[in-house]
Amino acid sequence: MPKIKLPTKSPKIDMTPMVDTFAVILVFLLLTSQMRQPEPTNVDMPFSISETPIPDFNSMTFLISNDNRVFFNVDNGSDTLLKFRRKILEEMGNHYEIQFTNAELAMFEKYNSAIGVPMQQIKEYLNSEMSARKNMETGIPMDSTDNQLAMWILYSRKVNPAVRATIKGDAATEFPTVKKVLNILQDKNVHRFNLVTSLEAVRINLDEIQQ
Repeated sequence: MPKIKLPTKSPKIDMTPMVDTFAVILVFLLLTSQMRQPEPTNVDMPFSISETPIPDFNSMTFLISNDNRVFFNVDNGSDTLLKFRRKILEEMGNHYEIQFTNAELAMFEKYNSAIGVPMQQIKEYLNSEMSARKNMETGIPMDSTDNQLAMWILYSRKVNPAVRATIKGDAATEFPTVKKVLNILQDKNVHRFNLVTSLEAVRINLDEIQQ
């Protein structure tokens, strides 16, 4: 009696559930992620930097361009619900007697690029188009009569005591500008910072800076 051969079928894998899952994940990432704003100035970073890793949060960054303009940035901390950037701008507004709207505070909170404008122009800056902001970026004032960079440091540390300082300098940045930023940090009792610049090989004597 001949053997009965059962019909053989090649296995079939239904990929539809997996494709649907990937589609849902992709849509979620697109809706929740934020595009990083470009930095206001290009900085030619050196190939060799400090071995100390730069913190992803709790960081205030000083960006020094090759024409010696100084830009400032600070993050929202380890949790965006803390709204550190919003609170820092409110403190700055109180100091300089500038009233910000909720829309302006929300925009500054979400704006994750460094700023380099005087406080007197920051309302106009926040309400301007991206293309118009470039012309306003003259750098944050550091004069002895109007040291706004010192105020940014003061209120950033007041709102977030765990914030750490990072200095990023262009390869063509003049050292006196870097030293001036260091002097301001020292005046505000910031004695530890990350220095990311071609000048990191220079031995910095903090006693000389304080003089």
